[in-house]
Amino acid sequence: MEVVLREVRRPDLDTFFALMQDPEAARMAAFTPGDAGDRARFDARWERVLRTDDVNRTVVADGVVAGHAAVYGPPGEREVTYWIDRALWGRGVATSALRALLLLVPERPLHARAAADNAGSLRVLAKCGFTVAGRGTGFAHARGGETDELLLRLDR
Repeated sequence: MEVVLREVRRPDLDTFFALMQDPEAARMAAFTPGDAGDRARFDARWERVLRTDDVNRTVVADGVVAGHAAVYGPPGEREVTYWIDRALWGRGVATSALRALLLLVPERPLHARAAADNAGSLRVLAKCGFTVAGRGTGFAHARGGETDELLLRLDR
């Protein structure tokens, strides 16, 4: 499967919003916005996001929008995030997208967070060189409660 990153285009937001409505994917992601089903707030959030200097990319797999990937936050604390269509989980799309993103953003360290039970995302992060740097808990809107999370770091 060919996976590429490109600039986010306005029509991509329809796909991004639809992907966030998948309850199983949201539960795995855990740390979603509390208003994930509100399209107006989603659009307003993306309008703000796209005006920043953060690196936001659309993930395209075999010519079809498959999700998004980003690096955001202040220098020294920048984090990676990604969301891939659940229909493509386990097919290397997230790993390919994250590797491409890391080539776009050579600064280090970079950080990541994942629900402690999100084995798929933790596997992707490990394949890309992230190591566990700590543990924490946070309120996970998609799960309706406190959720254990792993804090990861990429130094090279």
